[in-house]
Amino acid sequence: MAPTGFLDLGPGYLDPELVPTDAIGRAYSAALARYGDTALAYGHNQGALPYRAELARHLTRTDAEPWTPAHLLTTSGTSQALDTLASALSRPEDVVLTEATTYDLALNIFRDHGLTVSAVACDAEGPDPEALERTVASVRASGRRVAFAYLIPTFHNPTARLIPTARRNDLVVAAHRQNLLIVEDDAYADLSLDGAETPPSLTALAQWDGALRLGTFSKTLAPGMRLGWLGGSPALCRQLADRGVAHSGGSPSHFTALAVAELMHDRSYVEHLQRLRPRLAHRRDALSATLRERLRPDFTVRPVRGGLFTWVELPSWLSEQEAVARASAVGVLVQPGSRFGSREPAVRLAHSAHPPSRLLSAAADLVGVWNQKG
Repeated sequence: MAPTGFLDLGPGYLDPELVPTDAIGRAYSAALARYGDTALAYGHNQGALPYRAELARHLTRTDAEPWTPAHLLTTSGTSQALDTLASALSRPEDVVLTEATTYDLALNIFRDHGLTVSAVACDAEGPDPEALERTVASVRASGRRVAFAYLIPTFHNPTARLIPTARRNDLVVAAHRQNLLIVEDDAYADLSLDGAETPPSLTALAQWDGALRLGTFSKTLAPGMRLGWLGGSPALCRQLADRGVAHSGGSPSHFTALAVAELMHDRSYVEHLQRLRPRLAHRRDALSATLRERLRPDFTVRPVRGGLFTWVELPSWLSEQEAVARASAVGVLVQPGSRFGSREPAVRLAHSAHPPSRLLSAAADLVGVWNQKG
């Protein structure tokens, strides 16, 4: 919770008004009625089959390749999946490749496992495939091992960038040439805000060969459900499901997975997304469009086609530290871009956790203090 009197634009989670609480409650009741005490068991190591089957159908509708339950492993969210991958697929002092600006909490997980993070140069369309190959070659020439590349291609956190299909194909080809595994964080794939279809996932373009995809329901339903998924080759999913932690207690979030299967089966999840997207778009516009229209022209407010975040690049005369301090002085909390590895002064703002009226007010306050040069 933000301190009293402050509006916190940092956290990327849904306003409680956007959470389908009643539908979620009905789904838990339906799962208990359908499966009885088996809903309260440990569950299958790879994850409840009804959940994986419904999720596979959902992904097949929205991706370039047909997904099956064998391509999916239940997780308790993206963070847990990344921790599992770092444990299973790397060893201390390995290198993980990331975009130059990326999700800060993923960096913490990698460092907890003793991994070194190396940034790949990016342009407006995303990571440069040639730079990716050069970075892999440089790391290997130094005698070190590259564990994988961690990329956020769809409504990137923090910049909201969407990598186009052609660049995705080039990245997959580059990774194949280097025998490099791509870990694709797709936490925001269901949150297109302008009605456009998103490009195929990197994992589908690679046909699950050398790529895997992570998803979560924390951003579309509620983070407290602690439910997500890992999508990859059937062999990799079996390998990860065969680890000791799964044998000890089955898959995580078994009961919740069955409840979400009910939400997907009766189309409640799709109907929720259809209501959620325009409401998020309204909030995005209240914040992002106001800043774009009213900030001085030497600010850059990145377009937001989906996801939960607005990325503002600051002019040379306003430091990141000063921008954060000025925002705080008018009761608005924002995240400094350096937290995400940005080398240029910037700030990240989330539009998902507050109603449009408060976002409009916050945007006006930010314009008032950020436009003051000198």
